Amino acid sequence: MEYSISIVVLIITFSFLLAALVLAFIRLLKGPSINDRIAAMDVIAIVVMGFIVVYSVLIEKEIYLDLAVIISLISFIGTVAVSTYLKHRYG
Repeated sequence: MEYSISIVVLIITFSFLLAALVLAFIRLLKGPSINDRIAAMDVIAIVVMGFIVVYSVLIEKEIYLDLAVIISLISFIGTVAVSTYLKHRYG
């Protein structure tokens, strides 16, 4: 069984992204402060975008890159909304 170098790189990339997702999810659950949890949610969104981009490269379809852009916009809006809420709540 012979793999091309690009397939090996994509598998390694998926592995690192999966490890980052697990670590960010642990931080989301165990974060001592709300700021840690907000940062973990941002990291999870970035890792999901990474999964989508790598998958798009793997199957050679560019249409999924639009989905990564949409997720980044929603993540940004969500982070701003939560930060604004916390700013008004805690002063």
